[in-house]
Amino acid sequence: MALKGLDIFKLTPKTNCKECNQPTCMAFAMKVASGAIALTDCPHMSAAALDKFASATEPPMKTIDIGAGECAYKLGGETVLLRHDKTLVNSNLYGICISADMPDAAIEAALTEMTKIDYERIGKRMYVECVYVKCNSDAVRSAEVAVKAVASGRVPVLDCADPDIAKSVLGAIKEAKPVLCGANAANWEAMNAVAKAADAVLGVSGADLNELHDTVEKLEAAGNKKLILDVGSVSIKDAFANAVEIRRAALKDGDRTFGYPSIVNLAALAPGDLVTQAALASIFTLRYGSIILMERIGYAEALPLFGLRQNIYTDPQKPMRVTPGLYPIGGANENSVCCLTVDFALSYFIVSGEIERSRVPVNLLIPDAGGYSVLTAWAAGKLSASSIAKFIQEFEIDTKIKNHTLILPGKVAVLKGDLEAKLPDWKIVVGPNEAIQLVKFLSTIN
Repeated sequence: MALKGLDIFKLTPKTNCKECNQPTCMAFAMKVASGAIALTDCPHMSAAALDKFASATEPPMKTIDIGAGECAYKLGGETVLLRHDKTLVNSNLYGICISADMPDAAIEAALTEMTKIDYERIGKRMYVECVYVKCNSDAVRSAEVAVKAVASGRVPVLDCADPDIAKSVLGAIKEAKPVLCGANAANWEAMNAVAKAADAVLGVSGADLNELHDTVEKLEAAGNKKLILDVGSVSIKDAFANAVEIRRAALKDGDRTFGYPSIVNLAALAPGDLVTQAALASIFTLRYGSIILMERIGYAEALPLFGLRQNIYTDPQKPMRVTPGLYPIGGANENSVCCLTVDFALSYFIVSGEIERSRVPVNLLIPDAGGYSVLTAWAAGKLSASSIAKFIQEFEIDTKIKNHTLILPGKVAVLKGDLEAKLPDWKIVVGPNEAIQLVKFLSTIN
């Protein structure tokens, strides 16, 4: 919750010392409220005031860390219900389910299929992040399966309501910083002790939302705020309603007891029905599963789900951009032609994909065009003969590339004359209007 300038002013020492480079403490407070400067810019702010400020401005939904190393993720931290209100912060994670009751061959097959889902989409790596392990009464077997999950390079999510078995399994994999699900109204004290000893996030469930709320309150009173809430598996209707009610209670009603990420087990909601699980995964991606578990995830499920997630968890106020620079494609070297496009991520990946498909070595030049598409960047003055010439000079393209042939996007052919004047040593060629036409065009020009 954002504090107003007057609220922040009450936290200041009110000395008007100007050491914060502001004329008065009130001016300083107004700047902090607007986000222009930080509260810590005041050298005389007390520790109590800083703590109060942090407490008042922290998100209504806590940020929870799970996993370790390259498999470390953040969940929660949201401040709005819908993306268009502001932006969503930490994207949800997908996982597959395995069980200690499954034979080794079936477990290996499931993990192998999961690891095949690994590709790049608009600059982001797309893959399944979690493996849900349902433990049984055999602690040794459950630990063996959990170790297999960790070896797959994914975050293990354990389902175990027996504190003794949970303790044994966590002892084998605690370095992976797993999630331990299984705390409820009956066993929360023992499960809390096990989770805290292993520094694991604790998954909490309840017969209904009232019981879940009461159990979370008890865990918080015991000092545990590394929690994730199970929306339940009684029915699809109840699980969806619970997910929405938990998120609304935290973000709209200010109920910080429900201010935690949620976990949705679709394998339990629609066992054996992979089509329904995939459909539900899309629903809970939007409303409001932080970890979404399915029996299996193949490319048929991954491609639409990961695309949906990426669309939802990108900041609508910030264009998706790639870093400006020189990108050799297809084994391009200093003697290969140059092709130019903008730094809008979608434009880059479409153009680079068509260049790769052509099998023609090309040096792709990406100037800073504000993250806009070609025509929008040109209309906004972000892509011009001057900006292109400046880019070539700053990145020393002249010295890096001997083949001074530059293919210009056909939609900005109007820049050709100005570019020839500013780059007299270059041969400017107008390319096709659409990226899909590059394959034929490059084979001709080459």
